[in-house]
Amino acid sequence: MTDRIDLAGKRILVTGGTTGIGLATVAQLARHGARVLTFGRHQESLDHALEQAKSGPGSVDGIVADAATKEGIDTVFAHLDETLGGIDMLVTSAALGAQPIHEMEEDSWRYVVETNLIGTLASARRAILRMDAQGGGHLLFVGSISNEIKAVGESVYAATKAGIQAFAETLRKEVADKNIKVSVIQPGSVSTPMQECSDDQKEQAIADHEMLYADEIAETIVFSLTRSARADIVNLRIEPRVQKTS
Repeated sequence: MTDRIDLAGKRILVTGGTTGIGLATVAQLARHGARVLTFGRHQESLDHALEQAKSGPGSVDGIVADAATKEGIDTVFAHLDETLGGIDMLVTSAALGAQPIHEMEEDSWRYVVETNLIGTLASARRAILRMDAQGGGHLLFVGSISNEIKAVGESVYAATKAGIQAFAETLRKEVADKNIKVSVIQPGSVSTPMQECSDDQKEQAIADHEMLYADEIAETIVFSLTRSARADIVNLRIEPRVQKTS
């Protein structure tokens, strides 16, 4: 087969590309020659992400913006229009962890929902309008297995990821006639700053096959984005061999 999608020159927006899975994805897309725009809430993390991606033949640009706000998403897409002139692919990985809802202040859990779910929907809508006008594209959402395993302590987080899953599977039917593909990647436990354990504990979990590297999820994202135009990775679940389910 020679008709797989080549990422060289593709205009790709990665939300939350300054930490964790998003950070690893930005670097891998750049190594495949893509033209990437990303954003995060903190300049220091953004600078690190841009430095990490320098080794690739592609280009990476970034701005400071908040996925939880309409103003933040508007700023990102205005910058995208100005610098890339359109969007071929959207990868949404901006997300925050959370505690059980009764252990969080109202503003705190609402901010998690605004970041994880509303920010994803808002980014998708803006991407769809642009992709429809240009004849197609690919939306890829980073979900989670949390909405399936329903582990104690993840009520708020699981609700946001379940929302993304239902949104994506329904949206896929709504935009199929627009030549827009929709995919969801569902990672299990991954070594990212979201994990509430030390770096040594993360490395031990990886050694014990209880946790994955963020790069392994990024590789899965690249795989999904590079299938042929006829093939759509609808749901792809990836987890460590000994993933804990409760």
